Amino acid sequence: MYEDKTLVCKDCGQEFTFTAGEQEFYAEKGFTNEPQRCKSCRQARKNSRGENTERQMFDAVCAACGKECKVPFEPREDRPVYCSDCFRSQK
Repeated sequence: MYEDKTLVCKDCGQEFTFTAGEQEFYAEKGFTNEPQRCKSCRQARKNSRGENTERQMFDAVCAACGKECKVPFEPREDRPVYCSDCFRSQK
């Protein structure tokens, strides 16, 4: 049903093969667009995005024990914030 296609990478301009198996996988996942980058450019792009993934942490005071802590979201006045120990005991 599917046949290998030759595509041109939009980053490096090199030709690459969009295999029949890859096309079948894309169809199963519901992907409608063909890949625009060769495998090495996709990997390089993925690696470069991963460098800035350090999570921003916010200072907070635990609503249960009063201890200062850091949380990965901006605390709001209308919701309690718990330190990791108190949060685990809440479950």
